[in-house]
Amino acid sequence: MILIALGGNLASHAGPPAQTLKCALGRLEQLCVKILSVSSFYETPAWPDAVAPPFINAVAAVKTTLQPVELLDLLHGVETEFGRMRSAPNAPRTLDLDLLDHDAKVMTGAVTLPHPRLTERSFVLAPLAEVAPGWRHPVFWQGAAELLAALPDRGAPKKLA
Repeated sequence: MILIALGGNLASHAGPPAQTLKCALGRLEQLCVKILSVSSFYETPAWPDAVAPPFINAVAAVKTTLQPVELLDLLHGVETEFGRMRSAPNAPRTLDLDLLDHDAKVMTGAVTLPHPRLTERSFVLAPLAEVAPGWRHPVFWQGAAELLAALPDRGAPKKLA
């Protein structure tokens, strides 16, 4: 199973963040990444700057023949197409596409898999639990719901209708 996290809190040329995520999924389909399923969209307060606009987040299960480094390069290219400017960590952005898992590979180097901060992020774990309830972390062998339950209560992301 290949899993990608999507997020953003600034408008892009495609529109507000939720529309940007939808358009980014369409763009991935055009670039040989088949979208198998997508979670609901979730709203999460910006961190560490709570004054910044909230993020819209989702997780998609995808299929592709691309290997992890190729896929990550493609994801970064799509971010750029949607106006992503890499600046300070956790800064507001139009689009963030993270490779969470690629067929349970464990690797470091040009790509670190599974995503190194996946277990710390409720805004990733909540949609991940929804889109892939049977998924298990390839190192810890816990599901997304278990990992989410183990996080400190900092306010869960809010599922959008």
